[in-house]
Amino acid sequence: MPSTRLPSTAESSTAAPAPRPDRSPWRSLRHRGMRWWTAANFVSNVGTWTQLTVQNLLVLQITGSAAVTGLSVSLQAAPGLLLGLAGGSLVDRWSHKATAAVCQALLGAVALVTCLLVAFDRLDLPVLMGLAVVTGVIATVDGPACSLLGNGLVPPQDVPSAIGVGSLVHSAGRLVGAALAGVTVAAFGTAAAYAVNGLSFLVVAAVIPFLRPAPGSEPPLPQVPARKASAAKAAAAAPEPAGGMRAGLVHFMGRPRLVALAVLNGISALFGRNYSLTLVVLVTGPLAGDAASFSGVSTMLAAGGIVGAVLGARLRRPRVSLVAVLTVAGALLQVLAGLTPSLALLLVLVLPMAVAESVGDTAQSTLLQTDPPARLRGRVLGAWSTVRTGWGLAAPPTLGLLMELLGVRAALVVGGLVIALAVGAGALTHRRRTLRPTPLGAVAPSGTPELVPAA
Repeated sequence: MPSTRLPSTAESSTAAPAPRPDRSPWRSLRHRGMRWWTAANFVSNVGTWTQLTVQNLLVLQITGSAAVTGLSVSLQAAPGLLLGLAGGSLVDRWSHKATAAVCQALLGAVALVTCLLVAFDRLDLPVLMGLAVVTGVIATVDGPACSLLGNGLVPPQDVPSAIGVGSLVHSAGRLVGAALAGVTVAAFGTAAAYAVNGLSFLVVAAVIPFLRPAPGSEPPLPQVPARKASAAKAAAAAPEPAGGMRAGLVHFMGRPRLVALAVLNGISALFGRNYSLTLVVLVTGPLAGDAASFSGVSTMLAAGGIVGAVLGARLRRPRVSLVAVLTVAGALLQVLAGLTPSLALLLVLVLPMAVAESVGDTAQSTLLQTDPPARLRGRVLGAWSTVRTGWGLAAPPTLGLLMELLGVRAALVVGGLVIALAVGAGALTHRRRTLRPTPLGAVAPSGTPELVPAA
């Protein structure tokens, strides 16, 4: 009988090279559950933007006050600041599918109730403010639940693609929703916009029960010895201690990369990324443009966001350093925008500004949703919601004050330089700490002994 020689390890590796990692921005759509989720999200985004297109106008008509209109927006955002940790804790305790489905159904009910109140002319200021608060409270649970549910439909390496596709769906839904709002309101009145949004939420709630996770998307279960299996099951079934919210915050603050993301997000928000505020002042002020001119700038920002979403979807395992580089790139482009002498040159600059922002957001979201252990992800997203909402509420008055004191051009230039210098200083500090010699025999962060480098 002829002998069969098994190939050596070296021969095997050369004969069968490792496949190249898939970086297609659409790779998440190869999973059936993600395709259904994307379609449902598109319907939901169309409904949301159909309502948002007319909502502020409706509030302004009811109250006659721009200040009260802004207050209604703040009331809807405020629960994210006050209850973000509580919402994330609930998401970690309950099934993501059940939580997301219930939240979507509740949001649909709120929109349909608002529709009826508008249709019968029963919507007054106290009811309006109450509905805004209720919507914000539900959103503190719905946001992390839907994020974790969607990302659980794909393997971890495809999460950036899922986030990028979600950004594209958001942009497409915004365009379609704005157009649909004009047609719907003209034909059926303002109440119809709320009806469209309410029905879109119910569509998502109906799709959720049929979603199935992709192979490899679930975190591996711990291997428990047979004699301890019953005790482990009992522990898993036991309710989480009341300090669950604190555990999420402690984990967030104990992870330098997550703290770094929060700092990057805050610096960017306070000194520049609110382009809808800074650029409209630049266009209508020093550049002597009008509403049509800013519409062109907004279109370029939207186009850059779409390009950035596609590029961000190609990422596999982004790092904080990528977010930092993109933050600095956006800041330097902001400086150039502040110095630009013409509207045409500004249109050239805003496209890469939006691309850098969109890719950075995708990388940031991927880190936030994959870095924490599965049992803490809801609470970490809740902590992030609190931080982001705080920055979001503080940023507009800060930028407005800068523009009042320095002028819009100087505010853009100074703000961009502050961002770039702050990120550079942080990177230099981190590098020095990383290169600091470890005493002989000390244990490095990876858990392996590390010797003092030779002088």
